[in-house]
Amino acid sequence: MAKVAFIGLGVMGLPMAGHLLAAGHSLRVHTRRKAKATRLLSRSGTHWADSPAEAASGAEVVFICVPDTPDVEQVIVGPNGVIETATAGTIVIDHSTISPRATRQMAEQLGKNSVYLLDAPVSGGDVGAREATLSIMCGGDRSAFDRVEPLLRHMGKEITYCGPSGTGQLTKLVNQILVSVTTLGVSEALIFARKNGLNLDTTLRAVSGGAASSWQLQRLGPKMIAADNRPGFTVDLQQKDLRLVLDASEGSSTSLPGTSLVHQLFTAAQAAGHGRDGTQALFTVLEKLASTH
Repeated sequence: MAKVAFIGLGVMGLPMAGHLLAAGHSLRVHTRRKAKATRLLSRSGTHWADSPAEAASGAEVVFICVPDTPDVEQVIVGPNGVIETATAGTIVIDHSTISPRATRQMAEQLGKNSVYLLDAPVSGGDVGAREATLSIMCGGDRSAFDRVEPLLRHMGKEITYCGPSGTGQLTKLVNQILVSVTTLGVSEALIFARKNGLNLDTTLRAVSGGAASSWQLQRLGPKMIAADNRPGFTVDLQQKDLRLVLDASEGSSTSLPGTSLVHQLFTAAQAAGHGRDGTQALFTVLEKLASTH
């Protein structure tokens, strides 16, 4: 069994770490608020660490799942960071969605100590994390990926090696373009249906079995209809990801008009107080624009 550290026990990280523990691996865990680790610490094989450096000390593999680029930088290269105690051959796996450029920089810093960094962002939301059905997109050293792929399979269903450092993050940004623009499409379609007097439940059932079907339609469509904005993935986090997309698109001179539009509409959702709601709250913004109520 591998000596594993897991840093970041939020909505995604907590169940992901739990799958590793259930598979028999001992865990040393750290998160900003220790109370979030209570459920794991009550299980045999889990030990608390007071800092990322302490968590990484002696670990063969270090998993990270935190919200944004500055958070990952703090965990890896900040004071009491992973870089202070990780030894040659250690593999750091970052499941956060962050800047590809920052990922490459941290990989280079860790590489000076012969420590590997794999960027391995995930897709599938909180449901995928709980059910161990996540899609995991990995960039970095191929031999390091091959070593840890069995561990990743405890948490995900579709594990893909994408190429060198940063390609996992870039692939996740492709995913986020698809997710966000499709969410807009689902919202507009249901608004159109409502404005034209259709029964939304019947309409959803009618279109879910054909070419128009998507994860967003099947998972978020019913929530839109029920005005259920409880988050699986929040508007604030979607906006963070879209900012990463638009930053990368500027760097590569790529025009993304649809993505830019949905980013502005999510900004309107934030302004209306929906930042911590699920991304299906985009529907409520379009409802107001269409005057459906």
